[in-house]
Amino acid sequence: MLSNPYLWVLTLNIFATFSMTGIIWFVQVVHYPLFSNVGSEQFTTYEGLHQNLTTIVVAPLMLIELFTAFALPFLITDQPARLFSVVALFLILAIFATTAFVQVPIHEKLSSAFSAGLIDRLVLTNWIRTLLWSVRSFVMVAVLVICIGGRG
Repeated sequence: MLSNPYLWVLTLNIFATFSMTGIIWFVQVVHYPLFSNVGSEQFTTYEGLHQNLTTIVVAPLMLIELFTAFALPFLITDQPARLFSVVALFLILAIFATTAFVQVPIHEKLSSAFSAGLIDRLVLTNWIRTLLWSVRSFVMVAVLVICIGGRG
């Protein structure tokens, strides 16, 4: 099944995408809402640990997803699959942008002081990434279906 080299890249991309989609839903529904219950005295320590430990888990997956997303439009020969892979590339770029310009600044502020308002903003704005990763998962399923259908 994976005799074509691009299928290895596609498999890595889908693995990373589905992993991050699951993680982001957990973070959105469980993890971020619980920030409010940590308490202001321990919050900055908790936030620092959150940032360090989360980075260990998500950074490799996000980088795999990004690099393979850049490669796929050049490797896939089928036009519809290539078009979907370009859409998926733009989605991951949007995810990285919202991470860098929205989520990271909120986390930086939270690392110096507890703020219920900032936690609410973190939860609210994280819906952007949750939606983007969810859409990206569906787009990558379309790429996979087209490619496995022998039209890759």
